[in-house]
Amino acid sequence: MSEDRIKQLIGELVSELEQTESIGDDTLNVVRQLESDIQDYTNPEVDTDENTILDDAIALEASFAASHPTAEKIIRELINSLSRIGI
Repeated sequence: MSEDRIKQLIGELVSELEQTESIGDDTLNVVRQLESDIQDYTNPEVDTDENTILDDAIALEASFAASHPTAEKIIRELINSLSRIGI
């Protein structure tokens, strides 16, 4: 699984949530921060020794489980992809 696929997945997640009326600004901000963290992680010029990307993604998956099945599916795939590349 490539970093490009991970970037694609987080982009899909952000897009999906921006179109969902029932998503609060706080949740959307957390997802955008996750997107920023992933961008930083894939940038070799940025120090990412203390990243929490996987933990943050897992927490989001749990919050989407009941009310946002499409977002949950995307973030579950993202978590699997992150795990495969060793994050």
